Amino acid sequence: MDDVVIARALHVLAVVIWIGGVSMVTTVALPAIRRGDLGSDWLQALGAIEHRFAWQARIAVVIVGLTGFYMAARLDLWDRFRSAEFWWMHAMVCVWLLFTVVLFVAEPFVVARHFRKWATSAPQVAFRWLHRVHWVLLALSLITIFGVVAGSQGWSLF
Repeated sequence: MDDVVIARALHVLAVVIWIGGVSMVTTVALPAIRRGDLGSDWLQALGAIEHRFAWQARIAVVIVGLTGFYMAARLDLWDRFRSAEFWWMHAMVCVWLLFTVVLFVAEPFVVARHFRKWATSAPQVAFRWLHRVHWVLLALSLITIFGVVAGSQGWSLF
């Protein structure tokens, strides 16, 4: 069972890096950018932060996916996906899928192109939208983390 312990430790460590980064961007970086604390060029400030964090987040999301799948297979946890009692298992997969699509598809191929144009023409509106999206993603992530920790200790909504 050492392999499962290592997988779980890597899984939690990657979640901490990933969601901790989302929290930092949402609660510290984006407000500072919108206030102009990081200069008047909001896109440049966002790019400097995003460029450094995006790869950390992508690597963490891959590790979370691989270790999560490994633990589900190794511990034969597939039946949990048939029970509402384990809603947090579904939530983990949904949040992971959402961020995977955002980090590997939406951000590099859609948002990067369109957001730059939008932020150049209407920075207040574009950054307000971006900040709200980050708040939604962070809220979903924190609810999921709470549910995972509480649910894995036997607490259930159902």
